[in-house]
Amino acid sequence: MLLRILSAELLKIRRKLVWLLVLAGPLGVVGLEALAYALRFDYMIRPADSAKMWSDLLSGIGSLALPALLIGLAIVASMTAGIEHQMNAWKMTLALPVKKRHVFAGKFLLTALLLFVSCVLLALFSLVFGLTLGSSLGLHGSVPIGGLLREAFYPYLAAMPFIALQAWLSVTMHNQAVPLTVGIVGMIVSLFAGSRFPDWVPYKWPALLNQWHEPLYSVGAGVALGLVVFLVGMFEFVRKDVK
Repeated sequence: MLLRILSAELLKIRRKLVWLLVLAGPLGVVGLEALAYALRFDYMIRPADSAKMWSDLLSGIGSLALPALLIGLAIVASMTAGIEHQMNAWKMTLALPVKKRHVFAGKFLLTALLLFVSCVLLALFSLVFGLTLGSSLGLHGSVPIGGLLREAFYPYLAAMPFIALQAWLSVTMHNQAVPLTVGIVGMIVSLFAGSRFPDWVPYKWPALLNQWHEPLYSVGAGVALGLVVFLVGMFEFVRKDVK
């Protein structure tokens, strides 16, 4: 059932601008990193070997990808839920022989899937840029696949509570300015104050910071709380009267 609902949701956004956003996010992140290298090549390029080059490159891409992820998840959630709001089609959607919890789950899965696609593209674009940069510098060491995947997917998994929250707000609120504002404020708080919070505060998790210096702790906490927020949002949506 969920796969059929997800397929229907994908059909709704077949010709929507959300796909452009999915592509533009990772492309813009890697493009900005490439521009930084081009403008300050002598300053930024001091690698003794391929491993150092990849470490510096992935660190720079990660610092740019984090704000893109946090604001992107709010925009993507709003755009996927906004279809029904714009057409006042929620009653029509819920009149179909589909359970409300499946409708909510479909919206969440669609948002999560689109962001996952962005993360895949981020990994691919980063790989291409890294190989190109290494070739231009004469560095031909092995590609740190593990580090590449960590930079692309760990923040995404750690941000799962915010993905669930934004999907919840975007589905239940007709005025999309509210969830977008929540997303923007969350991004600002996470970027500028996240490192000062205790480890249990979710705004710290997407940056993969904790006292144990183990990113998997942030990832695990994000996935667990994301599931809780998703379930709470789903139950609230099921009980809510749609106008």
